[in-house]
Amino acid sequence: MLGKGLSYFGIFLLTLLSLLPLSILYLIAWVFYCFVYHVFGYRKKVVRANLRNVFPEKSPEELLAIEKKYYAYLTALVVEIIKMRSISKRELQKRFRFKNIEVLEDYFRKGESVLICSAHYGNWEWGTLSFGLAISAQNYPIYKPLSDVVFDRWIQKVRSRFGNKLIAMNQTLRALQASKNEASVFCFGNDQSPSKDELNYWTTFLGQPSAVQLGIEKIAKKTNRPVFYLKTTVIKKGYYEVECVPLCLDPAAAAEFEITELHVRFLEQIILKEPAYWLWSHRRWKHQPPQVA
Repeated sequence: MLGKGLSYFGIFLLTLLSLLPLSILYLIAWVFYCFVYHVFGYRKKVVRANLRNVFPEKSPEELLAIEKKYYAYLTALVVEIIKMRSISKRELQKRFRFKNIEVLEDYFRKGESVLICSAHYGNWEWGTLSFGLAISAQNYPIYKPLSDVVFDRWIQKVRSRFGNKLIAMNQTLRALQASKNEASVFCFGNDQSPSKDELNYWTTFLGQPSAVQLGIEKIAKKTNRPVFYLKTTVIKKGYYEVECVPLCLDPAAAAEFEITELHVRFLEQIILKEPAYWLWSHRRWKHQPPQVA
């Protein structure tokens, strides 16, 4: 009972905070950065190990610069996500712009559906929220439910404010079947580490042996829905631009693991170009490939 009470109290505080203008929230984020980075050192060991492994050629000074920029962005990202509860459509569309969205609309006009890849890069939460506003088809973001039922219900409500229909990962096939007669978009994150019982495909990602989820490829080949990547660019604080990039327009003809390698390599290049906006505090490489005898 105490756990639920704390969750409701936390939601109440987050709702109040979301009413503040972003200019004030960014000041809070700066204070938050000072505590998270300089006082508590939140997951510094994880971030530093990840950066050293991915960028062995960079000097300690270069790695430190990426690290600080990452934490400064992470704390700003937190307050942007809090703002989702009350941000208006107009404000969101001003801050999160989509270019060449017509490449998707060409499919929707014919009643056809597509699959979308994205990652924990830039403000993925604003991206999901605003994407549903940018397209004419129904948007189905795939998500992993939180263990806190109360908070999970609240965050689902926030994420679906503007018409998105969230689908739990284990309900994806059922949702695909139920929506087969409408033009739709199913959005997948492509940088999450698979669970221990799903370590079926290994590749190299950012120079590290990495297990990759195969769900996007399996669904693409089964339905022959074209696959696009939403490439996010951070323009400046609180402003983003997204380009819809075609990855595979004929999945049924793709070789095994070709689609998986396409989206992994695409994300890799985005991160290498501007690394500070990826989620470095995530334990992406907690699993190691089996040893070959």
